[in-house]
Amino acid sequence: MPHPHIDFQKEELTEKERRNIDILEILRRRGPLTRPDISKELGINVVTISNYIDDFIRNNLVLEKELDISEGGRRPELLELNPQGGYIIGVGLNLMNMVGLLVDLKGNIITKTQIVRPKPSVKEITECLLEIIREILRRSKEYTSNIRGVGIGIAGLINKKTGSIHWPEKMDHYYTYASVDIPLLNLIEKEFDLPALVENDATCACFGEYWLNLKGQFKNIVYMFSGVGCGIIINGDIYTGTHGYGGEVSIYNYKEEDQLNCTLAQGCFLKRWEVDLGIIDDVRSMLAKDKTLAEKFFRLTSSNPDNVDLKSVFIANRAGDPVAVLALDRAAKRLGIRIAYIVNLLNPEVVVIGGGLEEAGEEFLNKVSLTVKDWAFRETTEELKIIYSQLRENAVAIGAGSLVTQRVFAKLL
Repeated sequence: MPHPHIDFQKEELTEKERRNIDILEILRRRGPLTRPDISKELGINVVTISNYIDDFIRNNLVLEKELDISEGGRRPELLELNPQGGYIIGVGLNLMNMVGLLVDLKGNIITKTQIVRPKPSVKEITECLLEIIREILRRSKEYTSNIRGVGIGIAGLINKKTGSIHWPEKMDHYYTYASVDIPLLNLIEKEFDLPALVENDATCACFGEYWLNLKGQFKNIVYMFSGVGCGIIINGDIYTGTHGYGGEVSIYNYKEEDQLNCTLAQGCFLKRWEVDLGIIDDVRSMLAKDKTLAEKFFRLTSSNPDNVDLKSVFIANRAGDPVAVLALDRAAKRLGIRIAYIVNLLNPEVVVIGGGLEEAGEEFLNKVSLTVKDWAFRETTEELKIIYSQLRENAVAIGAGSLVTQRVFAKLL
């Protein structure tokens, strides 16, 4: 196993590391290719490309084989990424669950484990996260010797230098931001003897969608992880701001909390929302006012007033339950208005909606899209695409793993 002193958190890359990523990424997406193919694609002379390729082959990241057909002379060699050249563990926290994956260097899933989203306690979430990694290792013994690192996608503001997290916790009806006392990065590296990377959940999900699905189609992407935070890619590069805290789409001041309200959003559109867009509170409020509707909802979802969750709302919505349908309609409009603000600000090509909201169905997505068009400038929405995440519940975990894979490519670990 690699020694954990390797710093995956450090974002600055040398020119050589960036070129490593570019070449290996072309092979990941388009291989097998010849050296001249890669030279033409990147505009770099074939001798330089060959020097890089030799390093990749020595590190078991690239395989080569001869073409069966040649036009004369030496037969050209085809190169392709070796997916078994290493494996990555990715763990992601979603709206409804926590997912852990073991993936190869092409992003193929080897092992998957998941649990219901733990209670919003930093210590409980951290322990669940560590247990998922343990479970993946228990189920992947034949791959253990070739695991290159661990990627974690988690909510909160991530301090890139220390791996610590500022986590929003709700006290009564006020939010407080507390630094996590548990040094997550160090815990992972110490227990598992693997280099680790900790990144914001929305940023991970955005990178995963871009790297595995959308690259080559779009360069300017916003990934809405519910309505609380977003991942941003600008001109093909992740944007996280000066210190890594970019992408938070809410503002908050507890001193003004009770004075800043809008009826439609139950809190102004730039104010902090619940991670579920307030859907559960809305459903509970409606059920409390109408006993007949409540009985129907609880019978349909096998739930009760104490355990209403997003999963039960999505089940009820698919069955046409009026409470669920109305709650999701309101949430779609609130989310659409927030996205409209971001679309006007950043003018992306595509907005991806994920984190678990994919389960809300096509009507929810259509309502969001119509709301964005109603509220944003027409010019920013003319060619805008609003889509659900293709990676769905795996997006955060596979994105975190893909960020580690990119570091492996860069540093030839």
